[in-house]
Amino acid sequence: MAKVYYDRDANLKVLSGKTVAILGYGSQGHAHAQNLKDSGISVVIGLHDGSKSRETAKNDGFEVLAVAEAAKRADIIMFLIPDHIQADIYNKEVAPNMKDDAALAFAHGFAVHFGQVVPSKNNDVFMIAPKGPGHIVRRMYAEGKGVPALLAVFRDASGRARDVALAYGVGIGAGRAGILETTFKEETESDLFGEQAVLCGGLSELIKAGFYTLVEAGYQPEVAYFECLHEVKLIVDLIFEGGLTWMRYSVSDTAKYGDAVSGKRVVDDATRANMKKILCEIQDGSFAKDWILENRAGRPRMKKWVAAEREQLIETVGKGLRGMMPWMVAKESPEY
Repeated sequence: MAKVYYDRDANLKVLSGKTVAILGYGSQGHAHAQNLKDSGISVVIGLHDGSKSRETAKNDGFEVLAVAEAAKRADIIMFLIPDHIQADIYNKEVAPNMKDDAALAFAHGFAVHFGQVVPSKNNDVFMIAPKGPGHIVRRMYAEGKGVPALLAVFRDASGRARDVALAYGVGIGAGRAGILETTFKEETESDLFGEQAVLCGGLSELIKAGFYTLVEAGYQPEVAYFECLHEVKLIVDLIFEGGLTWMRYSVSDTAKYGDAVSGKRVVDDATRANMKKILCEIQDGSFAKDWILENRAGRPRMKKWVAAEREQLIETVGKGLRGMMPWMVAKESPEY
């Protein structure tokens, strides 16, 4: 089993007198910055001039600098900006300005693992990747709890990179829940696979396939929505709390039997073969190359897909049904 670290295994004093530059002030950026600040660590925020987050960060009490200026000041530079722009920011604004012995930190290994960011051999390079969205990372810290995180050291130029990484992880509250050691390769490839095959791509398509199977067979869209989307949360919560075994214990005997006889008919050998193909495309860099080129072209395929998905029947039906539930804080996503 991989090594797991907790607060007792780290020394927060390793970060005493050091300045951490958080590049980006979005979901993860605001959480890391506020948690580190509350842990007594000096933090500055690096943002470009037109960033919509500048005023938010200032109002939260942070010194906000241009990225180049933040890089000059920092002993640790944490990249919490989108994967596809990290290389450009690093090459143009960070590398020419950072201290020779500054550490580079990441919350996802994409840019380093796929060679988009190529750090100097003089710099420590590590990862602290919380396994939860930023608002949860912040909320749990404020409640005296924490969100687990992954730790990886890509380069230990100083001989102290793991100590610094552990201290950073403890500073954002991850040491309260557990910091699991991994590698940039393992984190990057498993994270991309999980998103594509299960959490986002796989689950979204499974939900839609179930919904449209019922609708095309003549069932009411509202009923299909409840059965194939709304109740997913109920099942996922049970799995989250106690694994698949607890979920199966908690549902009806009929549901358990349906699980036993039908699950492998939905996710069959063909599905598993496609999952392996997806993993291969991640491992050999094909997906990374495709994603980078898509961004350079202005995201034409992605924009077309987003527009089409917004108009799906399952989305319009769901919006109406969510309006029936006054206890639910319904979410409306902006354009993305």
